[in-house]
Amino acid sequence: MRGSLWQLGQSINRRLAQADKNVVARRYFASEADLKKTVLYDFHVANGGKMVPFAGWSMPIQYKDSIMDSTVNCRQNGGLFDVSHMCGLSLKGKDCASFLEKLVIADVAGLAPGTGTLTVFTNEKGGAIDDSVITKVKDDHIYLVVNAGCRDKDLAHIEEHMKAFKAKGGDVSWHIHDERSLLALQGPLAAPVLQHLTKDDLSKLYFGEFRILDINGATCYLTRTGYTGEDGFEISVPSENAVDLAKAILEKSEGKVRLTGLGARDSLRLEAGLCLYGNDMEQHITPVEAGLTWAIGKRRRAEGGFLGAEVILKQLADGPSIRRVGFISTGPPPRSHSEIQDEKGDNIGEITSGGFSPCLKKNIAMGYVKSGLHKAGTKAKILVRGKAYDGVVTKMPFVPTKYYKPSS
Repeated sequence: MRGSLWQLGQSINRRLAQADKNVVARRYFASEADLKKTVLYDFHVANGGKMVPFAGWSMPIQYKDSIMDSTVNCRQNGGLFDVSHMCGLSLKGKDCASFLEKLVIADVAGLAPGTGTLTVFTNEKGGAIDDSVITKVKDDHIYLVVNAGCRDKDLAHIEEHMKAFKAKGGDVSWHIHDERSLLALQGPLAAPVLQHLTKDDLSKLYFGEFRILDINGATCYLTRTGYTGEDGFEISVPSENAVDLAKAILEKSEGKVRLTGLGARDSLRLEAGLCLYGNDMEQHITPVEAGLTWAIGKRRRAEGGFLGAEVILKQLADGPSIRRVGFISTGPPPRSHSEIQDEKGDNIGEITSGGFSPCLKKNIAMGYVKSGLHKAGTKAKILVRGKAYDGVVTKMPFVPTKYYKPSS
């Protein structure tokens, strides 16, 4: 889905307020019968979830509270997200790391067991097929999660290369975790609430680390990560235990952790300066242009060996021609595809994500500009519905991140 989910949520709210609710519901939910549903679908509806089509799934964009309130509550207390539409999979076999290194920019072999990293699947031109969090469970087991909207192309891409790799004698196989659901618990209450549901000491699990452990009586994959800039976890739980786990988390929080929809997820990730694939990253954008140079392992920079390495290593040496930057702007919130101009009115780039920040109470956006115009403090004009408004390049994240890391 292109454009801001936050904006979609606001649009639905306005339309529901202005028009006959049944007419609006028919318009937005017309394809409901064709959409896939997570095991939490009925739970969302029972809790006031406003369901919308997203990447082939019926997903809650918000609940009874507004997207603004929901965003702020996640940062102050906590939010529980159903992200079961995303695709989890495991690669197994003694060669799984060397296989994956042909497809991604990360130093997979260099990951310690139980640790992970954000990475990018690249194509032959160095562009991003998708971004993914990958975790080395053990030397012969890698767990990764790919985006719902990219599932079909990602799986086809992995399968094609796996067949060729195995034909040459490589030892790798895969399992797609359609039997599991995925919950994201984010915010300052995430760890204390989840600690009530497991005997394992979560204070010893740091940002980017992974464990297989018992949570609320079910064997879960737990990664200390998320998509909000807050401390938190992604919990892969057997689907038959997902509703019980969601209920237990909400109950243990005494109402402070709230069910949170995709609208607030979008505003939270934008405040944290995180990319949304299909908006801020696409097949023609390289990891270097997207500001993800840090995700290219040091050994990978020296050796290459991944798709599009020649293009990416050249950009590392010479610098990219465009760069992803953040903006704060006046006027209406910028939207995806809003033109960015310099102060003379010449085109210098395009906004890829934008909205009103519920936490900062100002417009924030990110987009791509020509190199040399990417420094913080650079003034620009952003066109919204044909009118130019003042903007300034701003360092990201807009809201400071609170990832749980060792203090030393």
